[in-house]
Amino acid sequence: MTDPAAPVLTIDGPSGAGKGTVSRIAASRLGWHYLDSGALYRAVGVAASWANLDLSDGAALVRCTFDTAIGFREQPEGDLRVIVNDVDATDELRLETTGAVASAIAAIPEVRAALKDRQRAFRQPPGLVADGRDMGTVIFPDAPFKVFLTASAEERAERRYKQLKDKGVSVTIDGLLREILARDARDAQRTVAPLRPADDAVLIDTTGLSIDAVVDRVLALVR
Repeated sequence: MTDPAAPVLTIDGPSGAGKGTVSRIAASRLGWHYLDSGALYRAVGVAASWANLDLSDGAALVRCTFDTAIGFREQPEGDLRVIVNDVDATDELRLETTGAVASAIAAIPEVRAALKDRQRAFRQPPGLVADGRDMGTVIFPDAPFKVFLTASAEERAERRYKQLKDKGVSVTIDGLLREILARDARDAQRTVAPLRPADDAVLIDTTGLSIDAVVDRVLALVR
């Protein structure tokens, strides 16, 4: 059960803005729980792919959302593994194709509604750092601490390129830039929970900033 008294720090922003890394570090330093909301959508996307579902079949995707068991397993070294229907799907969740599927699924209002309670259940003492695209606007609108991270599309593509190359994935910066711009447009234009800063969020442009510098700015808001 969710605890509405537990404080929440929401960190929203587009793909590649650094919100995942910043959120994990902030949660660790605060000693709070961590919610990677994007992983939930990616997990449903993976389950839908395994079941060969048609992404235009909204009813089937909603059923898949309710039927998919999603769990998180933290490793001793701090790595977070995502378990989908008893299978470790972490590596598949990180693929660009999975991100594209997740973005398409996230545009379906019924899917977002089905995942809303799952996300809010992470709100437990001593506190929660929630990373996503609508954490401060829809899921935790009453959160006392809200941040919206952004960065230039070019820098976000460069960051993603380095991440994937380090993992041995063959990609091009031009291709990643096109995917990022397309996803930005899709996320901003969807009718339900479009990507935008909450009215009371603090905006931080991470272009040219180190992760430590961004984390320090974020934690200064809480402390």
